[in-house]
Amino acid sequence: MEETPEKLERLNVPALDEILGKAFKVLDDGFVRLVDYMGSDSSIVQAARVSYGKGTKKIHEDRGLIRYLIRHRHSTPFEMCELKLHVRVPMDTWRQWIRHRMANVNEYSTRYSVAIDSSQTTSESEWRLQSGGNRQGSEGYFPIEQGRLLSEAEKKFHDDAVKLYQDRLELGVAREQARKDLPLSTYTEAYWKVDLHNLLHFLALRMDDHAQLEIRNFAKTIGNEIVSKWCPLAWEAFLDYRVNASGLTRIEKEIITAFNKQGKEKAIQKAIEFGLLNEDLTQAKKSRERDELEEKFEDLGFTIPWK
Repeated sequence: MEETPEKLERLNVPALDEILGKAFKVLDDGFVRLVDYMGSDSSIVQAARVSYGKGTKKIHEDRGLIRYLIRHRHSTPFEMCELKLHVRVPMDTWRQWIRHRMANVNEYSTRYSVAIDSSQTTSESEWRLQSGGNRQGSEGYFPIEQGRLLSEAEKKFHDDAVKLYQDRLELGVAREQARKDLPLSTYTEAYWKVDLHNLLHFLALRMDDHAQLEIRNFAKTIGNEIVSKWCPLAWEAFLDYRVNASGLTRIEKEIITAFNKQGKEKAIQKAIEFGLLNEDLTQAKKSRERDELEEKFEDLGFTIPWK
């Protein structure tokens, strides 16, 4: 005898339903838009309590549990929430994006279809200088006059690349080969489905100030425009305990403790012992680990002992 199945209603988040299909513009011609989602803050709570009911009716209890889960890195309940995005993104930015191997992806294929006739352009005020201290980063901008020349050269290059591609197609060259000289600034599109646990990891890395500006813009759009509305309690905890938090290594803890309990000289001695400083403080020593510790000293409002 068959049991009558329990009638379940699909969970929905009104704030997300309002933006389904809405394209949030990123860069000059990119976008992010939500096409589907599953779960909400209550799904996280339900999974954590291994309960088929709706759980507590007190929002502060749900908030406290979600904050506990993120604080102590209990990730599985966050896998109960998923969303699917449609993104339009430059290929060079997409190469960084697709390195995160924790989502289901289906990308626009230029083997089957003609390439998207759009490339990311850079305005005369947006050309960035290479960072002197970070080989993979940038700092500062070129003067407008130089930026104007760079933008003009960029436009000519894009126009020439598109013409070359179109000429090949008109001659009958196979699409899979005709595309090979398209610039990495060419836009591609993809559907990207990911659970909340992996999405938050992606956002923690790509919203960071050390991430490349272009992908940072996409990550901030996903976080601020979509995730904040989808799971506001999880988003709040994520900002408090991941994005705006600071962790300490064993070495950092020992140096800060020495500084707090025994003073500046003891902290310097500890830093020398750990290889972060030269014994002769007048001789500068390169140390990324020390640079990171100095950032934390400043973030905590402390004076840096050796400066």
